[in-house]
Amino acid sequence: MNGFQSPIDNPESLKQLSDHELQAVLLEGVSRTFALTIPQLPEALYPAVANAYLLCRIVDTIEDEVSLSPPQKKRFCDSFIEIVKTGRGAEAFADELAPLLSAQTIPAEHSLIRLIPRVIAITHSLSAPQIEALACCVETMARGMPVYQALDLHAGLKTMKNMDDYCYYVAGCVGEMLAKLFCHYSPEIAAHREELLKLSVSFGQGLQMTNILKDIWDDAKRGVCWLPQDIFDETGFNLADLTPTTNDERFRRGLERLIGIAHGHLQNALTYTQLLPSHETGIRNFCLWALGMAVLTLKKIKQHLDFNESNQVKISRNSVKATIIASKLSARSNWLLSLLFNLTSSGLKTPDWQYSPVSHTGP
Repeated sequence: MNGFQSPIDNPESLKQLSDHELQAVLLEGVSRTFALTIPQLPEALYPAVANAYLLCRIVDTIEDEVSLSPPQKKRFCDSFIEIVKTGRGAEAFADELAPLLSAQTIPAEHSLIRLIPRVIAITHSLSAPQIEALACCVETMARGMPVYQALDLHAGLKTMKNMDDYCYYVAGCVGEMLAKLFCHYSPEIAAHREELLKLSVSFGQGLQMTNILKDIWDDAKRGVCWLPQDIFDETGFNLADLTPTTNDERFRRGLERLIGIAHGHLQNALTYTQLLPSHETGIRNFCLWALGMAVLTLKKIKQHLDFNESNQVKISRNSVKATIIASKLSARSNWLLSLLFNLTSSGLKTPDWQYSPVSHTGP
């Protein structure tokens, strides 16, 4: 790019920014999707949700770092839990972790790690209930994810229950945290707290399952598979045989089954969104954009079951724009949202799927 350096690549240039500006720039660097959706939230929610995503991304960065051993990852995760809870020790933590990051970690995440003290200072500028919600999410994620990182995943997970648990640790607990933040923000939303908390886990799982299905072949190239073997037992395919060149009808039938399960979770995501007050269009759009893009991705996977790399089922920019426009036009109407969801997701449903809460006990 002719020597051009983005501000996110230079942590020193970010230190003069306000908290709001800093979080916006960091989000843009580590996730364009969330940089797009989080600003839709009411002003009172933006700081906490933006900060929550950055905290989760720090845990992700630790877990994805190829230069760290499983014991190192566990130690850094355990330390980070305490830092988020107490606000203490962030500088020493960043100073130790930053030099260990490899070139495989993107520059924006290098900057995020070096700016952990500032991110944690923002965390502890929030209200006590918000800090508690963020800390609970980080602890769940940071304790659960290392368990799965240490597994031999070339032959997938054993059961759908294992996949449920994995999705909870990486996404379901984030859904719970968001539900808590929304309830803290609005007594009207808090009236549905228990139902929202339950549905939020399913919402998170639907989004995570969609990502897993989209990234099957990218993961296979790394010798990793997040799919559950028991689903494929029904079709007679052994996930230990999965390679980037697999072309097997039995595998595609199992894939269809998982698409149906993910669709069921996204149906619950719609119910979750419809429980939010119709006048809270910012929060509804935040949910609807993620939901809409997930449905369109599942639709594309279903239409191209023989795909062999994620780019083939990545939705286009026009599809993203269409999702945003449709969401804005229908956000206030539960009837229109149901109609739009049913039309868009036709053909994805598995008739016998039903969500029921599960206990998350690990693999």
